[in-house]
Amino acid sequence: MQFARRAFLALSFILVFVPALAQAADVTVFAAASLKGPLDDAAKAWSAQSGKKVVISYAASSALMKQIEQGAPADIFASADLDWMKYGTDKKLIQPGSVSNLLGNSLVLVAPTNSTAAITLLPGVDLAGAIGDGKIAVGEVKTVPAGKYARAAFDKLGILKSVEPKFAMSDNVRSALALVARGEAKFGVVYATDAKAEPKVKVIATFPEDSHDPIIYPFGLTVSSGNADAASFLAFLQTADGHKPFEKAGFAILK
Repeated sequence: MQFARRAFLALSFILVFVPALAQAADVTVFAAASLKGPLDDAAKAWSAQSGKKVVISYAASSALMKQIEQGAPADIFASADLDWMKYGTDKKLIQPGSVSNLLGNSLVLVAPTNSTAAITLLPGVDLAGAIGDGKIAVGEVKTVPAGKYARAAFDKLGILKSVEPKFAMSDNVRSALALVARGEAKFGVVYATDAKAEPKVKVIATFPEDSHDPIIYPFGLTVSSGNADAASFLAFLQTADGHKPFEKAGFAILK
């Protein structure tokens, strides 16, 4: 009887903990919302080669880094700007030597596909007049990278004060894109790759490169990660096979 009880307990231990251990072996990535699609495809390609699994959570870089800071388990952090990666390294949450600036992007003004607007983004452009009583969708301008880039660009063009009251701010760039796609905002400021991925919007204009900081996506390993496969996946993203999904999506390959 005692032997049977011990065997039952041992079996229960296996049933409960083996799935948990298998799940713990997955490579967990916290990634900027604008990476959804090509990063999923890159993860599938690596999984096919390695037999390992990648689990990806998408949100604004700011929200993801705050989650990591609060102890959320992640192996890799992929940011849509350098600031949040620097925050992570400064707080000793990211391994400094692991950080690679992998991708680049550009900032565009989008509208629903049925829009007839024609706008040239030059200093002093009357974008506020073109918006009229409508809204312009942007990421939250103090924390979300796409929103920070948008605010800087409008400031550089000298039109921030006129367009700021018309902001419809979202918690990430894909949410801003969705507002335009649904016709709930007259315009939106997103990355070129977002616009390419959404058939219900079209690009009206591209912001001058010198109107905002370069849009760079750094990837890095978290200090808390104990998963050896995470470094392998990060290395794969820097190979020709790893580049393919991002090139197809319109990202610039930096490394």
